Amino acid sequence: MVAALVPLVFALTQTPAAPAPEPRPAASGPVVVLDTSLGTIRIVLNKEKAPLTVDNFLKYVRARHYDGTIFHRVMPGFMAQGGGFTPDMKEKAARPAIRNEARNGLRNSRGTVAMARLTDPDSATSQFFINVKDNHRLDFGIGGAGYAVFGEVVEGMDVVDKIVAVPRTTKGDYENVPVTAILIKTAREGAPIPAAPSVPKPASLPGPGSKP
Repeated sequence: MVAALVPLVFALTQTPAAPAPEPRPAASGPVVVLDTSLGTIRIVLNKEKAPLTVDNFLKYVRARHYDGTIFHRVMPGFMAQGGGFTPDMKEKAARPAIRNEARNGLRNSRGTVAMARLTDPDSATSQFFINVKDNHRLDFGIGGAGYAVFGEVVEGMDVVDKIVAVPRTTKGDYENVPVTAILIKTAREGAPIPAAPSVPKPASLPGPGSKP
């Protein structure tokens, strides 16, 4: 996936001032734990909003596809991308591409996880990226077809910040490659986070003139 996230480079150079972050509901759903060479990252997946993408990601996790891959493209103030290359920059074989679910209302805000893709909106396979700032220009309708958000980091954003801060270099056709490989040692399913119980609304009081 040599051209992966070419539109993201454009977005980085053309991004206007980001709007104030919007509050997000508490995350719940399946969990994947990435054990990396710089620490642990815990991601909760949004199966309700991105069912195809979550199912695709979990298939790669269960097949141990991500074990031994690296974060091969990291950019301070932007994102960390991984899931497709070995430390010697060999791209791993991937499953068929999936349909882009960027139109799900989830935004590319700091801490969210989205699918990397080529210029074809429906070309995402195994590679993903973690936003380290509010990259709302990548959302559907703002960045064209957009990049599908399917989860968010609930533990380990300090690790992600370390990842994007490492020295980078160019290796062959690939830019922004960490000088020292940042390994995803394992990617495993963790205990899911249950949805918060709904809080019943208080009964409204009768208004003036109403009958009990």
